[in-house]
Amino acid sequence: MDWMTTIGQLINTTLVFSTALIFAALGGIFSERSGVINIGIEGLMTFGAFAAGVATFYAENAGMGAASPYIGLLAAVVMGIIASLIHAVASITFKADQVVSGVVINFLAAGSTLYMVKLLFDGAGETPLLKEGLDKWAVPLLSKIPIIGEGLFNNYPTTYLAIILVLVSFYVLYKTSFGLRLRAVGEHPSAADTVGVKVQRMRYIGVIVSGALAALGGATITLTTTSTFSHNTISGQGFIAIAAMIFGKWNPLGAFGAAVFFGFSQAIGNYFQLFSWSKDIPQEFIYMLPYVLTVVVLVAAVGKSSAPAALGEPYDPGKR
Repeated sequence: MDWMTTIGQLINTTLVFSTALIFAALGGIFSERSGVINIGIEGLMTFGAFAAGVATFYAENAGMGAASPYIGLLAAVVMGIIASLIHAVASITFKADQVVSGVVINFLAAGSTLYMVKLLFDGAGETPLLKEGLDKWAVPLLSKIPIIGEGLFNNYPTTYLAIILVLVSFYVLYKTSFGLRLRAVGEHPSAADTVGVKVQRMRYIGVIVSGALAALGGATITLTTTSTFSHNTISGQGFIAIAAMIFGKWNPLGAFGAAVFFGFSQAIGNYFQLFSWSKDIPQEFIYMLPYVLTVVVLVAAVGKSSAPAALGEPYDPGKR
């Protein structure tokens, strides 16, 4: 394997591992920019991965063929919205502690999805292996460019969608009146309320968008990487996405860069085995690399990232 091919494949693998993190980090941004902490990203990704696996399996059996994984993606979005409403109602309407509510989502997702899988598939701990996953799309002409062609333009449709959504999210948050209102309720909800912005409505929208995007991230893992859903499909990816959001300073472009960095740390492990000296390194150390980097990045980001001013504070109109 020549070095150009290796670099191209490394870029491609990096984007594959980054895609789920990009979706989830964008979801976290929408929720937290509206002032609602969302520790439940991990759980929302789990719900999405579960819904995608189950819906795709039954769509395959119904003869939907190549359309099956797209039905799975749609099911994941619906599941993510429903699950995020639990967090929204608890933290916005009933003003429950937002961190506790997010932790509940994580535990609920871990327990309920495993229970449902066992119920649906005769006690099995995972869904059957999917026959119809997402296929990579090669962009005509561009995919033939040396190095970057293989790396950037021969990817899963979800990767292209994630990159598009980064740009769309940046535009929406910083160039539209909707984005201004969403950021306002996360910074100064009382001031936003006085000029007619519906604080609770905007926060509900932020959390719901968060659920949809995080679930898309979970579905991406099921449909591109594992081809099945089990209790360890997500394995902390939601927390890595939260780290990417914080390191990216709650900005879509910054979160994208951080997600790619974490994706690279996962991808590089696949290439260590190409070198003879890697045989002396225990595999456990390679697997733990992304999580170690997450801790390092979070420690480095402490004091340097400025969260939305009203993040985590329930809004009470009576205390304006």
